[in-house]
Order: sequence, then C-alpha cells, then structure tokens
Amino acid sequence: MTVFKAFLKILNKNKGLIILYTTMLLIFAGSNMSLNDSNTNYVSSKPKIVIIDNDNDIISKNMAEYLKDNCKVTNVKNIDDALFNRQIHYVIYIPKNYTKDLLSGKNPTINVKKTNTFESSLAEMIFTRYINVARTYSKDISDTNELTKKITDTLKTESDVKVKSKLKTNSLEKAAFYYTFLSYSIVAALVYVICIILSSFRNINIAKRNIVSSVNYKKLNLQLLISSFSFSFVLWIFYILLSLILVGNIMFTPRGLVFIVNSLLFTICATGIAFLIGNLVNSKNAIGGIVNVVAVGSSFLCGVFVPMEWLPSYVVNMGKILPTYWYVDTNNYLKTIEDINSSNIGHIIINMCIVLGFTIVFIILSNIIYNKKRKIN
Repeated sequence: MTVFKAFLKILNKNKGLIILYTTMLLIFAGSNMSLNDSNTNYVSSKPKIVIIDNDNDIISKNMAEYLKDNCKVTNVKNIDDALFNRQIHYVIYIPKNYTKDLLSGKNPTINVKKTNTFESSLAEMIFTRYINVARTYSKDISDTNELTKKITDTLKTESDVKVKSKLKTNSLEKAAFYYTFLSYSIVAALVYVICIILSSFRNINIAKRNIVSSVNYKKLNLQLLISSFSFSFVLWIFYILLSLILVGNIMFTPRGLVFIVNSLLFTICATGIAFLIGNLVNSKNAIGGIVNVVAVGSSFLCGVFVPMEWLPSYVVNMGKILPTYWYVDTNNYLKTIEDINSSNIGHIIINMCIVLGFTIVFIILSNIIYNKKRKIN
C-alpha cells in the first residue's frame, strides 16, 4: 500500500499532463468528427467546356448537343487565359469535314486543350464516350440521321446502380479516427507519467533506502508494475467512456467491441513501453524529449497523424517494427470490412497477437534492465 500511495501522490502532481493529452484528443477527434458530419451525398458536377465547331455538320451538332446536356458549355474571349484561371476546364476543336471523314471510315483527330483538374478528367470521359460510340456505329451506318439517332439512343442508356453495402461509413470513420489518434494520447500520457514516477523511485537516495528496508526488491518492482497497469486501466476506461459519447451507437456493436479490445491491448503495450523506458532513464529532464521521440515519432511513422495510404512505402515498412503500426492497421481494417466473420477475423487476431507479443518483450526487457541496474548500484 505504501508504494501505491506514493504512486498516487506523484501521479496527482502530474495530472496536468493527462489533462493536456486528453484535451488534444478531444480537439482533434472532435474537429474531425464535425467534418464527417457534413453532407456527403453525391451532387452531379458539370465541367465548364468550350466547343469550337469548324465542321457544323449533323454529327458535330449532335455531339455538341450531347455535351451541352452533360457539361456546362460556355464562350470565352481568351481561351488560354480562361484555362489558366480555371474559368473553363476543357476545350474541344472539331475540325472541318469531321462528319464526312467519319462516315468515310477515317479516324479524324479532334484536338483538345484542358486543365489538370478533376473537372477536365470528367469532361474528357464524357467526350470520349461520345467519340467511341460514334466511331463504332459509323462503321456500319452511313445514313447521318440514322447514325445520330443510334448514337443518341445508346448514350441515353444508363446503368441502375444500387449500393448494397451496409457499412455506416460516417460512423466508422469517426470510430477509426478517434481510436487511431487515441494511440498518441495513450502513449504520450503513459510514458510521461509512468517515467516520472519510476524516476522518483529510482532516485539514488530513495533506491538506497529501499535496499536497506525490509521490502523485497522483486515485490517493490511488482507493486510498481501493478500500480502502473492500474493507472493505465483507469485512463483507458476514461477514454472509452469518451468514445461512447463522441462516436455514438457504433461502439455498442461487435465492431465497436473490437475497437475497444484493440485499444485495451495497445494500452497494456504502451504501459510496457513506459515501464521499459522508466527503467532505462533516470533523468526527469530527459523524459520530455523521450515522449516526443516515442509518441510523436511512432505516430508519424504508423499512420496516426498522416493516413498510411499517404505515406511512402519505406516509411510504412519502418513503422512495422513498432506496435503502433499493428494497432492502427486493425483500426483501418475495421472501417473497410463489411462485417466481422470467420474469414476476416484472422487478420485482426494476428495484429492483436503481435501487439501482445511486443508487450511481453517490453516487460521482460524492463525486468532484466532493472535487475542489472540494481546489481550495479
């Protein structure tokens, strides 16, 4: 009890750090979730294009009509300036005799100018669709009226798309972001607080008193480890309660349970990291720098601050040597699978086992280091 009371006393002096990292979690998670709450319904966007028809025949006119229905056709005085300023996105130059050349079996070239934007890609896709259909039918149909009718009827055909996925993507994005960013708050808070507490117990004067006291060093180390895990568990419970408030009903589903279990295993692993560092470092002045290296560094390498899909492959490969990578990978995986079943649970279990393996290694190493340091002292 004496060790536990001393642990709590030192913890109380450093509660400001816990509040700081919790506030960061609330700010970043809350801002991200407010963005996800915005309307995500698809709204059709029409690119702005210019059509310069030098043919002015039945096929070129039919093409222009089709483009007007699917794009916003406009006129500008200076095309190059308009493209540069993104006032228009795509310019189509229909050459003279285009209709005659098409019907005679030639493959007339239509020059275009475009911007490097999404709108220009969309305009090109619409334009290319007409060209491909026109070329296909022109091989067998020579009558212009019949040809334009066939082209128009074909282009009016639309596919009936039905979304059968039952994924609540908005809620999943919220949960994945919260629990991914949670890794930074957990690691930073635990490493800083536990290292501060352990450094107090490892102080040379206090360590000598403990040696001459009746307290067995193994029992003392075990009590410190239990106290550290107890603090970590309470902090984890607090963060889980926050997630129930911020994320919502999805946390009461099987997928939400996996998020929670995954975070518990990572919290245990983070405690092992903190205990290892606490046994390696005795200087309180060095702890702040270590927190930045461990918490911030692992967050950048493992897709916490920057999504994994945006990171270079060599950075992702470097992150695999850290437990944070496997924790974040599970969170990312949970937001993509349709449901949790026997075919995909294996990936999740493997990641969790890897995190658990890191935990065992950290605890073993911390005990070895503590025993060696004790013999030296």
